Amino acid sequence: MRPQNAKPLSPVAVRGIARGQLPRLGLLYSFEAAARSLSFTVAATELFLTQSAVSRQIQQLEADLGVALFERRHRALVLTDAGRVMHRVVGDCLERLRDATASVRAPTALRQVAITTTPGFASLWLIPRLSGFTATHPGVDVRISATLEVLDLERSGLDVSVRLRTIEHATGHSLFEETVTPVCSPRLLKNPALPLKTPADLARHTLLTIDMPVDKPLTMDWEPWFRVMGLPDLRMKNTLRFSQYSDVVAAAVAGQGVAIGRLPLLAELLRDGRLVAPFSGAASRFGYFVNIAPRSKGNSDAQDFVRWLLAEASSAAIVCA
Repeated sequence: MRPQNAKPLSPVAVRGIARGQLPRLGLLYSFEAAARSLSFTVAATELFLTQSAVSRQIQQLEADLGVALFERRHRALVLTDAGRVMHRVVGDCLERLRDATASVRAPTALRQVAITTTPGFASLWLIPRLSGFTATHPGVDVRISATLEVLDLERSGLDVSVRLRTIEHATGHSLFEETVTPVCSPRLLKNPALPLKTPADLARHTLLTIDMPVDKPLTMDWEPWFRVMGLPDLRMKNTLRFSQYSDVVAAAVAGQGVAIGRLPLLAELLRDGRLVAPFSGAASRFGYFVNIAPRSKGNSDAQDFVRWLLAEASSAAIVCA
């Protein structure tokens, strides 16, 4: 029983730390990355977010705290006094939380490798080869998130990402660079009524493409090839649009029109004759790059998966050469 003259307990003492007293963990992740690198762009790359998303999250955190954490100078970020205090504390807390999580995690936890990549890469390149990894790693569950959305590895609980990036701005391990070239069914190529003798003949054919955003041309994927061929203004007869690149490829195999082929994703289809490339290819200035989450660098299965990916890409390049 409490003494009669005891002071009433404060709400914090009764309930612990109120939820509204702390910023969201996601905001702290973004702040820590930006404060460590002094760059919203570098933080965005690390967290697999856009630069504008990181900037908005920092603004939200500053609004929540009622104080500026960064000085925005011309092409430079500088921590304010409040920012330096928060950086020391947030970095220490996140490290302690990570270490505590690792120390209490059950040693018999499920062995798993979780990958995020595009639907096209997953269906056309990764899945046909995946048995090579699972055969040598019994007991390891592989989870594939095939989406066009760029997911943050840490926040999504993912281990590995494989993404198409511009070569000059990419981070991580280079899997392979991309070449693009028109592809179609061999039946379509043999149709005398619709010849494909020269690149200009494409104007008589159906364009197969993914549905682009409203501010992008439908032939955006074709532009590197059009540029090399000297045909920047070429327009094809009509268009079939699809939401996924794998459906574009399926339509090409079915003889519905001509698609832009991303190599080496379609190397097997060209090798077995389901597709043909009537013209030479052109470099797209893009490539596929592999990144592993910082927390997954201690996951030996995730490390093995990255090594397996790089070995498979190297072997495929030798076969294609």
